Amino acid sequence: MNLEMEITIGWLYPTLMSTYGDRGNVICIQRRCEWRNYTVKILPLDRDSTAQDFYQVDILVGGGAQDRQQEIVMRDLRGAKAEALRDKIETGTPGIFTCGAPQLLGHYYEPGEGQRIEGLGLFDFVSIHPGLNARRCIGNLVIEVTAKKLAQELIAMIGSPPYLIGFENHGGRTKLSQVEALGRVIYGLGNNGEDGTEGAVYQNAIATYSHGPLLPKNPFLADWLIQTALKQKYQESIALAPLDDTLANQAREAMFKKLRVNLPTLVKQ
Repeated sequence: MNLEMEITIGWLYPTLMSTYGDRGNVICIQRRCEWRNYTVKILPLDRDSTAQDFYQVDILVGGGAQDRQQEIVMRDLRGAKAEALRDKIETGTPGIFTCGAPQLLGHYYEPGEGQRIEGLGLFDFVSIHPGLNARRCIGNLVIEVTAKKLAQELIAMIGSPPYLIGFENHGGRTKLSQVEALGRVIYGLGNNGEDGTEGAVYQNAIATYSHGPLLPKNPFLADWLIQTALKQKYQESIALAPLDDTLANQAREAMFKKLRVNLPTLVKQ
């Protein structure tokens, strides 16, 4: 049955938005599908793509970019392409948008210098860089997933409260409005270093400042994306075959110990 199933990963602007190892998220999803004998196709969604290409994908992945590259992306991501991306997210296509990619989905991003970059307005938040002399938000990040539906589904998968390990490096500060935060900051700075939130969740799309190693560090989140994509595509609940994540779990435990984050419920994740 697995051999008959396939997943298409839509990779948003890979040559312009793949800062800080963001391709790692694509590779992680790809490998975890292939290890389960699912057929995987990676479809770049870039300036040569059409709106119809956006409709072909089952999982969306977006990464980080510098301000200049982000402006180029936003100039291209207009009209029919923007509507296609909006339709995919609104109808439940799962996605992981890291670093700068979430700023494309919010109302706007104001860089440290230059003009405001208008977003798609899918996520009810704004991102503002406080100025070129402002201190960047850099370092390891640990969050407890608090987005209600996502947290419940992850608990059902892993059997314990979900915590994510990441690494952030951003100048912009994101302020949420009527959108649910991805999680609560346990270690690090998160959306803005002030209100204790990190990321946001809308439908099945996840926005976070954690970079591209996010999924390799938290393989259960990659599995949630795969499982959700299969359910959306084939209209049935599909249980994923278990994989040996011993090394990933040991690395997670080592990081929690290094950061002196005492979360005993994470032992089995």
